[in-house]
Amino acid sequence: MKRYLCVWCPDWPLTRLRRARRGHRTGSARPTSDKAPDPHQPFMLLENGAKGLRVAAANEPARQLGVTEGLAFTDARARAPNLVAEDLNPVADAKALAALGDWMIRLSPLVAIDGTDGLILETTGCDHLYGGEHAMMEMLSSLLQRNAIPHQLGLASTPGAASALSRAAPGTCLKEGEEQAGLADLPVAALRLSADAETLLRRFGLTRIGQLYGIDRKALGRRFQSRSAADAVLLRLDQALGLRHEPLAPLRPMPLRSARLNCPEPIATSEAIKIGLEQLTWEVCEALSATGIGARCFLLTAFRSDGSRSDIAVKAARPVREPKHILRLFRERIDTIDPGFGIDLLLLEAHRTDAMETSPMALSGDLASTDMDAIALSALADRIAARLGEGAVSRVQPRESHMPERAEPQARFDGSAPIPAIPSPTAGPRPIRLLPSPERITVMAEVPDGPPLRFIWRRVPRTVTRADGPERIAPEWWTHIAAPQTPPSLDGQARPWLTPKMDPRADAAQIAHVRADLEAMLDAPSEPVKLLPRARDYYRVEDASGRRYWLFREGLYGDGRGGPPEWYVHGLFA
Repeated sequence: MKRYLCVWCPDWPLTRLRRARRGHRTGSARPTSDKAPDPHQPFMLLENGAKGLRVAAANEPARQLGVTEGLAFTDARARAPNLVAEDLNPVADAKALAALGDWMIRLSPLVAIDGTDGLILETTGCDHLYGGEHAMMEMLSSLLQRNAIPHQLGLASTPGAASALSRAAPGTCLKEGEEQAGLADLPVAALRLSADAETLLRRFGLTRIGQLYGIDRKALGRRFQSRSAADAVLLRLDQALGLRHEPLAPLRPMPLRSARLNCPEPIATSEAIKIGLEQLTWEVCEALSATGIGARCFLLTAFRSDGSRSDIAVKAARPVREPKHILRLFRERIDTIDPGFGIDLLLLEAHRTDAMETSPMALSGDLASTDMDAIALSALADRIAARLGEGAVSRVQPRESHMPERAEPQARFDGSAPIPAIPSPTAGPRPIRLLPSPERITVMAEVPDGPPLRFIWRRVPRTVTRADGPERIAPEWWTHIAAPQTPPSLDGQARPWLTPKMDPRADAAQIAHVRADLEAMLDAPSEPVKLLPRARDYYRVEDASGRRYWLFREGLYGDGRGGPPEWYVHGLFA
């Protein structure tokens, strides 16, 4: 049976605001004011609702004056004239709660958000690391108290029961199968119901969860005006009692293998972090080897004693489980960890696991099936990515295409075997470097279809002294099957291709409407429309300074596929 621990933070918006303005790392954005609220002065947070401004949270001095959540702003001002108010920031509250959940991963790898002010941790199999469930709750409570976070804990075999205990019976730890008896005396508000459902249950005299046990489900459903409201009450009750499964959405994916190292004394040096990382790496790799798998991503998390954390991740091109190789990847980035006031826990997780391809090594190079060592090439790609960053090095990925920019796309170097390019027997010389995208130029040519005599590129005029070409590259018609196949008629006659390729049984009015839209698109004088990709004529030219360019003219004069041809620079020769 699984076990769940709920951490409820009452008045979380106030806690988040106080911690953010005192410099704690809660993951929230920079506040609009650097002054923290005075704990001895009445203070509240407001939210704008359907009935105007309402009190979303109030501190203890404000509550003593009668200011509670849900009270109208005008009524709150009447009860406490010297009340200080600010707007609620739900985005910053949610971000800070998620950051707190990431910090809770030190206890359990599965942490999920519970409402707007709580966290659910699946602690199955984690309590033995701390000497039992009660000791684990005491340890977590001391950590939260040390970081000035008000909280209430509850532990049970279902997320719903743990959430109810944290809100109505803090500190309770129910054993397996005790949910029904342990929740009987708790108020129905602990079931995480809507405000309307709670109000309706109180009108019926149902104030405790135990009172819902003996009521017939159909009779309980008939008491609500809508079936959805009744189903919500029954769903929450069944989830708390374990009769229905309650799925959790974890903040981070659960690693298949992980290892943790508790530090009796906080560490603050890079050498100590390296020693701890080496111990964790060997432990994780042994677990991976026992199941015959490897991992493509390794995440090291350092939990600081001040409640913050620091993460570094390394990725591999293929599944690996060699400790020396993994430590070599971490070596490039281990200095980026900021120990702060000290690190009291190190956690190493293995993500993106997969089966490894293992084969015996050849006795000699002559007996190898290929001249390339795939493992060494993959290790090289991993070291490059760890040192320079992912995507810093790319390689050409040949692809069958007539268009030069599509024939050699750039791909990230991931250590895979390069694909040899198949040279075309009809293709002319190609430049070493292609521009990211062709750049338009202004050209003056001797004859319309001839090479350029002079062109302007990037506002610099260049005179052509030598030219070679043209090399015609026709458009790839099979990638534009849906385009019109004939140019529009210039004699005012109907364009036959404008008849949409629709089922003849379709509505004739719809066909006429589509035809009219196409006619209007082609006759619009403001913006010309290209009907089909145009042929390209490439030239290799050299200017008076000896620089050589790869130019092309897109389109032909009188081809009926747009306006006049346009010239572009596509590449540079060495």
